[in-house]
Amino acid sequence: MTNKEIYTPKNILVTGGAGFIGANFVHYWLKTYPDNRVVVMDALTYAGNVANLAAVESNPNFRFVHADILDYENSLKLLREENIDTIVHFAAESHVDRSISGPDAFIETNVKGTHELLKAAKSYWLDENPGMTHLFQHVSTDEVYGTLEANDPPFREDTPYAPNSPYAASKASSDFFVRSYQETYGLNTNISNCSNNYGPYQFPEKLIPLVITNILESKALPIYGDGKQIRDWLYVDDHARGIDLIMRKGRKGEAYNIGGINEWANIDIVNLVCDLVDQCIQDNPDLQKQFPNSPVCQGKTAKELITYVKDRPGHDRRYAIDPSKSNNEIGYQPVESFETGIKKTVDWYLKNEAWWRSVMSGEYQDWIKKQY
Repeated sequence: MTNKEIYTPKNILVTGGAGFIGANFVHYWLKTYPDNRVVVMDALTYAGNVANLAAVESNPNFRFVHADILDYENSLKLLREENIDTIVHFAAESHVDRSISGPDAFIETNVKGTHELLKAAKSYWLDENPGMTHLFQHVSTDEVYGTLEANDPPFREDTPYAPNSPYAASKASSDFFVRSYQETYGLNTNISNCSNNYGPYQFPEKLIPLVITNILESKALPIYGDGKQIRDWLYVDDHARGIDLIMRKGRKGEAYNIGGINEWANIDIVNLVCDLVDQCIQDNPDLQKQFPNSPVCQGKTAKELITYVKDRPGHDRRYAIDPSKSNNEIGYQPVESFETGIKKTVDWYLKNEAWWRSVMSGEYQDWIKKQY
């Protein structure tokens, strides 16, 4: 396969496919390419949720496998069973705060786990089936580049890596391992580095779903430091579209940045979400009955819940992605504006109370223990 050919996957393994971004990618892929086989492998740690895949579980081209990417033998067995030609690797520990308090898990999953998966891919695609058309699509983050000052240009693919948290360091290491398997063994790989995602099915420890769900319960909205940390926000379906374009049209062995071209300070995001949730509940009597603890039902505003807390160690000040390479080479453009994407996100959480209450209460983890 030359770099100019369109790559056409047939049997795809999605690691971490029960997580936030992975599950949204699975929904996108099966809808866009209904004839493809999609196998999800997920260890179902705290942020993995099989309920995220309920809408596709009856699809004959879908299979879920409860397994860990650290298990090389199992991964190799699965590649053989399903004749996998493409791996889309989402599986990762991803919460920065957790990486500060417990970095070991990030090294295990993000570094060692990625390496075990790369070994299995090499064994199946290069050693057992030399010449087989294949692709290892590795999903990474803009946090590997470090931080930006207010007037710095956005991150490019040639920006030197400078990770500032154990999470970012573990993802940078995994990126380097992927690159090394391309350069040393000839494994066909691509790396995508994305900006902050938001949308349906995001675990409520992350900023936007945390703010939404806390408002509905009139709980404090914790803001680190002065709240002026800037992030580039990307709606999760736009991320899925970007990965699709990289897989089909990207030059093998290349990294591509996927951004929303959408920089917002954290405090401005929080204020916007507060206004949206207040307005939604104020305009809908059914929501007032459903969420009687929300501030607007008590004659208050959600913004009154904002609470400034001590900044976390090594907190990067600004991230911003320059997606020019993706724009020019593969035709990537985000479809959602932040205004449309955040409205969809708020609406989803208002309509899916059972989902977020379950994952926040721990009932889901108890269920998993019984099932697996």
